[in-house]
Order: sequence, then C-alpha cells, then structure tokens
Amino acid sequence: MKLRSVVGAAIAGTGAIALANAAIRNRTPPLEPALSGSQRTFEWNGFDVQYAEAGDPETPDLVLLHGINAAGSNGEFREIFDDLSEDYHVVAPDLPGFGTSERPPLRYSATLYEEFVRDFVAEFDTPAVVASSLTGAYLVDAADDLDLASVVLICPTERGGPDRNLLARELLRSPVLGEALFNLLGSKPSIRYFNADHGYYDMGKVSEEWMDYEWRTAHQPNARYAPASFVSGFLNAEFDLGEALADVDAHVTLLWGREAEITPLKRGRDLAAAADCRLVVVDDAKLLPHVEFPAASLDVVRDAVGQ
Repeated sequence: MKLRSVVGAAIAGTGAIALANAAIRNRTPPLEPALSGSQRTFEWNGFDVQYAEAGDPETPDLVLLHGINAAGSNGEFREIFDDLSEDYHVVAPDLPGFGTSERPPLRYSATLYEEFVRDFVAEFDTPAVVASSLTGAYLVDAADDLDLASVVLICPTERGGPDRNLLARELLRSPVLGEALFNLLGSKPSIRYFNADHGYYDMGKVSEEWMDYEWRTAHQPNARYAPASFVSGFLNAEFDLGEALADVDAHVTLLWGREAEITPLKRGRDLAAAADCRLVVVDDAKLLPHVEFPAASLDVVRDAVGQ
C-alpha cells in the first residue's frame, strides 16, 4: 500500500473516531446531583468541589467519602444518605475530578486525594467518617492530622489499580484516541460488567436508572482524567494499610462484603487483626454492602458513631 493511502486511511480513521466522540458528547446531558439535601461548594486548591449536606447541624457531623472508579460519585451512598440525615449532620462530597465537582485535566495523584480528604474532613468538628475502598486508605493516611470521632471503612484498600503505568495514563489522557478508549471503558455494557464482576453480588440490587447515571457521569467534560490516573496505578497509596490503620486514634470499624473479590474477606480479617479493630461482614455482598444491604449497613454506622 502506498504511503499516501496509509496516511489517508489514518486520517479518515481518526476523523471517524473524533466524530463518534463528538456524537457521544452531544447526547450526554448535564449531570444533576446524585443525592438529595442542600448542594454546597467547597473551594479547594482551585477546585470547586460539590457536596451534599443534610440533617440538623447541631447533631454529630458524619462525612461520607465515596470510592474511586471510572464512574465514581457520592451517589454511592444513595441508599443510606437520607436515613443517616435523620440522626446526623451528613455531608458527602463528589471527590475532585468526579461527579458534579470540577474536573480539570490534571495528572491526578494519590497525594492530591490524601490532601483533599485531610482538608475537607478538617472542616468539621470531630466528625465520624465513612470512607469506601481506596478513599479509605486516603483517610487513614490523613488521620494523624485529624480529630476523628470514629471511622467506618468499607472494603478499604491501598491499591486501586496495577503498578504505575505511565503509557496507559498518557494514552487515556490523549485527545481523540484517549477519549474514545474511555468512552469504551465508561460504556453501558462496561459499566454493567464491572458492576456484576466486583461491585454487586446481586445485580437486582442496582437499578437501570442508577447505571444510566453512572454512564452520564462517565461522559461529562474531562471525565477521563481522574480515572486515567486510577486505572494506570497512579492513585495507589504508598504505604501499608494495616500498619497505618493500627495507629489511627479513633474507634475503627471495617465493613466488608463476604463475596468481595478485588479486596477479599481474608484481607479484611488481616487488617482487623493488625489494627485490633472490629470487622463486620455482610453476607451476599461484594464491594458495596451499603447499597445491597442498607439496613444492615445503617446499623453498623450508627453503632460506630455511638462508640
């Protein structure tokens, strides 16, 4: 094949990918908040970080920190947020780069999220905190600088992805091809697959409406930049979670889905033994016991806050 033909085919292919990306952008509506309550803005290091707030400000503060994935948002707490607000002053941010918060095209890092968690939680007076998955490690890292009443960690881990891979991160960040690859990662079949593979034990517990919301949050402007760092290993925490957890100066409860595979129950038992903390296991749940079994999870949180 002549060089001119190869170049022409490459240009045509790139143009077709760009048109497909544009079509997806054009049919993606703006994203509304996932949680009820008042919608507030926390200005942090140039970010406008959005958070939901509900409950009586005179009751104990309870901060909910969602986990990180390609379609992460504070909507992870949708099944327990309203109920918790009956007893506590509840706040739940969309982490920088996710949900309704700003998503500038930065090279996101674990340090950025550790600093955000520290600074956001420090805004509240001796709060209880619930943190999910990788964000649990960020909270543990920041705990020495915080006055925490109690902590609930849901399937916490210090590793949310593989070892650092610069090529993978930069590929996902690239224009046209990177956007196209992320569109595949955030497609509805992909979202359904990951939910079934490691999110939920029973896919009947996740609605089509929620998966549509996940699709929409994964297709907002600049949606790929924070997940690009996540899937390429740049959001992994650089410390041993068990050792750090043992030093947390607050009552700690671990909440674990018995069927979790990415962070298996054995890891939960090892962490509980290393930190001498309580481990609560929810049967027939994976990484999201607070979605699959909200009543049981509410009992765990209320019991932890009451310690």
